[in-house]
Amino acid sequence: MTQTNEHPRTILALDLGTTTGWAIRGYDGLITSGTVSFKPSRYDGGGMRYLRFTNWLTELDRLSGPISTIWYEEVRRHAGTDAAHVYGGLMASLTSWGELRGVPYQGVPVGTIKKHASGKGNAPKQAMIDAARQRGFNPADDNEADAIAILLWALETKGGVA
Repeated sequence: MTQTNEHPRTILALDLGTTTGWAIRGYDGLITSGTVSFKPSRYDGGGMRYLRFTNWLTELDRLSGPISTIWYEEVRRHAGTDAAHVYGGLMASLTSWGELRGVPYQGVPVGTIKKHASGKGNAPKQAMIDAARQRGFNPADDNEADAIAILLWALETKGGVA
């Protein structure tokens, strides 16, 4: 009988935004999730949001990692200019963080995530929350629900390959 010592790898899923949803499948196979706010205070310079995000990724990697892969929601259209700027800055911070550490990252289109979770590619926010609850999770909001959906998509489709 052959034994394998291969453990599940730590995978991180993110719904990038001022309130970022996250879900992580740890090396122990357990899934945890939540949200984190990168809203700047009135005394912060323009780049502080991104420095906090980078520091948060580093701390998550230290405590729960090493992170082997990052999946994030790939948004092509934003409701407003500010949301687009925040998303772009967070994505730039994420991709440079991954490049510096050799951690692969990949965006997943919004419609792909929604269809996998709810059966509809244009599912509203509440449908995503409901879909996460049906799978045994209790997301605080749609950001966390989306991160859970991204993680489950990545695990169940092997990153779109299955």
